[in-house]
Amino acid sequence: MRIGTVRRGRAQEAGPGTAGTVRLDRRTKNLTKRLRPGDIAVIDHVDIDRVSADALVGCKVAAVVNAAPSISGRYPNLGPEILINAGIPLLDDVGKDVFAKVKEGAEVRVEDGRLLDAEGAVLAEGAEHDADTVAAAMADAKAGLSVQLEAFAANTMEYMKRERALLLDGVGVPDVATTIEGRHVLVVVRGYDYKEDLHALRSYIRDYRPVLIGVDGGADALVEAGYSPDMIIGDMDSVSDDVLRSGAEVVVHAYADGRAPGLARVQDLGVDAITFPAAATSEDIAMLLADEKGATLIVAVGTHATLVEFLDKGRGGMASTFLTRLRLGGKLVDAKGVSRLYRSRISTTALVVLVIAAFVAIGSALALSAAGRVYLDLLLDQWNSFMFWLENLIA
Repeated sequence: MRIGTVRRGRAQEAGPGTAGTVRLDRRTKNLTKRLRPGDIAVIDHVDIDRVSADALVGCKVAAVVNAAPSISGRYPNLGPEILINAGIPLLDDVGKDVFAKVKEGAEVRVEDGRLLDAEGAVLAEGAEHDADTVAAAMADAKAGLSVQLEAFAANTMEYMKRERALLLDGVGVPDVATTIEGRHVLVVVRGYDYKEDLHALRSYIRDYRPVLIGVDGGADALVEAGYSPDMIIGDMDSVSDDVLRSGAEVVVHAYADGRAPGLARVQDLGVDAITFPAAATSEDIAMLLADEKGATLIVAVGTHATLVEFLDKGRGGMASTFLTRLRLGGKLVDAKGVSRLYRSRISTTALVVLVIAAFVAIGSALALSAAGRVYLDLLLDQWNSFMFWLENLIA
């Protein structure tokens, strides 16, 4: 029998299983914006990726109920293992009917592979994952990597045919007001380990003053870290209104045919924007723009770098990421590499040692010279006068 888990931030419910207030959304990214600690998240997410799992863990949900298979077997996706390791129960593949049967804000309970209402009626049933079932499913999914690799290669070739002018000659890259030529550029995506990477890059940002480009929610990540983005690039579905109004130059990612659904939102806020039509992902067009405008180095935070991460994104368009990195070559550096290789030009320890040495030198000079002894005597007289005044004040 499962021991009832403590609902974070709320009083513990009596009875077995995990109880909480249910929140539903077919898009995990939208749901995480309104989840509160202790809620039970109902999602429809095939192959839960690492970014989504990290966001759910950060919201401190009590449990996750997935209408779709959390591990379909296409490839070893990273999300379910993150949820299980965080102690969050995962009820899997309960069916899409759950969205019709469960009402937002209702009190529900996850128990023994079932989703129950407040009266104990069964709303949905599925497979409840644990560490063993996730490990077994991940082992089976690794067998699907060869098929996914073939599909990935086909997508890459198709994308290269469509966007060869952009990739080879920079055709279609818009003119921007932000000065990039001859400077470093920091491209921030709210992806893998972005908070840790931004923290590790504080010295680099302070010393080199790179152009700060936030990709959608990456602009909010920059603001949260204490920086002001110079440019915001993306389809504008996950960046906040306040950040859009911050004064950064806004580039709206449009479809290849020129349609830009995010442009209307930006214009409604009274913010000027330009569009960048391309079939690539937003993080890739940010890098391509920086490269085309003469950046000497592009440092990527939170972006995708490995095959599993490409597949974890769950989009055929991730082929653009592979080709973009081929074009940029050595100009592109992952933030983790910068944080390991780069150290501040003047370390804090060196500054402390320098200050102490300066005080020691000044003190030695005062103690050994005749003029210094006169100044020390005057300082001692002033100290004695102050103590005498203080004693009289207290008395």
